[in-house]
Amino acid sequence: MNDKTDTRQQILEAAMNRIVHYGYGKTTMSEIAGDCGMSAGNIYRFFASKIDIAEAMARKFNLELYQTYAEIAREDRPAPERLRRVFEYGLTHSYDAIEKDAKILEVAEVLQEERPLFFNEGLAQERIYLNQILEDGVAAGTFAPITDTTFISEMIQSALMKFRFPQLYSLLTLAKLKRELNGVLDIIIAGLKHGVDITAENKR
Repeated sequence: MNDKTDTRQQILEAAMNRIVHYGYGKTTMSEIAGDCGMSAGNIYRFFASKIDIAEAMARKFNLELYQTYAEIAREDRPAPERLRRVFEYGLTHSYDAIEKDAKILEVAEVLQEERPLFFNEGLAQERIYLNQILEDGVAAGTFAPITDTTFISEMIQSALMKFRFPQLYSLLTLAKLKRELNGVLDIIIAGLKHGVDITAENKR
């Protein structure tokens, strides 16, 4: 890494440490700069605002998530099992991170409100892996033919939105959330096998 990359990483680590301890709302750019041993003006050379730091933190979190999704999508397992593994991993990964550092939830809420395009971008990235699993399932004869896998992937995401940031929507334990997730996935997978393709009807 070059010096600029090192400094950027230092800022992100300092911001994460302070936000985890004090919360996003109570953290200032000046405090983050102080933790890095630099002036408040200098930190703006790397991040234009606090919300930009929050987005960079979230992108780093998502990078590991997408790497794992890509690995699952390529696994030599039946498509229904891979589909289940993607969402089970996503639920556990997010739940554990929020349980470890509860104030991360505040960052997620702020980003959801102030940077909706960031979340849309993440969902689009996730659909790449879901599309691959659906297409593999159709090719193997496990799933019935699908007219538009991207549309079906989007609808699956919508049905499972509760499990994306579980503590934001529910006070259930991880075990109970997994039970609900698998119940909804049972219904989705049964529909994919049966062949109810709702794409054309919903695009009218």
